[in-house]
Amino acid sequence: MTEQAKKTKEKLEEKAEKAEAVSSDKKSEATLKSEKKMKSAEKAEKAEEKPVVRKKKRKIRRQVLKGRAHVQCTYNNTVITFSDLGGKVLAWASAGSLGFKGAKKATPYAATQIVNAAAEKVAKFGLKEIEVYVKGVGSGREASVRALANNDFKITSIKDITPIPHNGCRPKKPRRV
Repeated sequence: MTEQAKKTKEKLEEKAEKAEAVSSDKKSEATLKSEKKMKSAEKAEKAEEKPVVRKKKRKIRRQVLKGRAHVQCTYNNTVITFSDLGGKVLAWASAGSLGFKGAKKATPYAATQIVNAAAEKVAKFGLKEIEVYVKGVGSGREASVRALANNDFKITSIKDITPIPHNGCRPKKPRRV
């Protein structure tokens, strides 16, 4: 035989050995998979023997009877936030979140719609008595307080917490047109 023939014969033998090794690996993988299936079947049988009873965790819904309603009315928007007496927010709504755009966000109608939406969200907590804190100088101030009264809330107090400067900042210079 020539040297070239010997080399090709050796290469063929090496390929055959590699193929046998790969097939044996595949066989071992297959046996491992079958063993795993057997174990899982045994576990399933054991599980059938002992029924496992799992208790469902109930969601504890807080009952908040007294709370606060913070109404912020600006020239551009109106925001209402319901919280408990500790300050944890229960629900909120704004004119923008209800789909009002532009100048319609600051209207009294938008303020009543905001209160209705927020009252719907907070109904699941059972809120009945509220203290109202009004902040800002927008046109939705009175409309939002009236809407709160119309939504079956017992209003215990109404406070105006609009920040008032005590000659703090220097005013802008007048425009020259």
